[in-house]
Amino acid sequence: MRVIGKFEVEVDIEGGGGDVFHEIFSTRPHDISAISPANIHGVEVHEGDFGKPGSVLLWNYTIEGKKCVAKQIVEVIDEENKLVRFKKIDGDLLKEFKSITLTLHVVPRGDLTGVKWIAEFEKIDESMPYPTKLLDLCIAITKDIETHHLNEAKTE
Repeated sequence: MRVIGKFEVEVDIEGGGGDVFHEIFSTRPHDISAISPANIHGVEVHEGDFGKPGSVLLWNYTIEGKKCVAKQIVEVIDEENKLVRFKKIDGDLLKEFKSITLTLHVVPRGDLTGVKWIAEFEKIDESMPYPTKLLDLCIAITKDIETHHLNEAKTE
């Protein structure tokens, strides 16, 4: 049986950090390891350049206590709508999913900013888990970036 799906989660962050948040994921994801070191251990360009659609990035991260890797292609960087979409093309998550795409959409709302994560997937087997652990990781990284941004705003 084929199982496909789409999970969404939205996290509100304080301090109007939407532009910074979008910039980090669209053009400087390699900085995330300094902001969220317990979750992201490094991001390298495998092909192309940071900030360019079509580039391939290699992520080293920890999920549920396990060190993992992911190779993903940057499918879309939409500056106007503050959206970035990554498609996994290799790595640990593809042991559970035939395909998985992760979209980040930043939605400014005055003092708060909505950070929406969307995971679209096809499971390899119906008995495999849904990508909730991936979304939990995204929430943790979102909170770390918010804390980092608020701390930097205090020192300015």
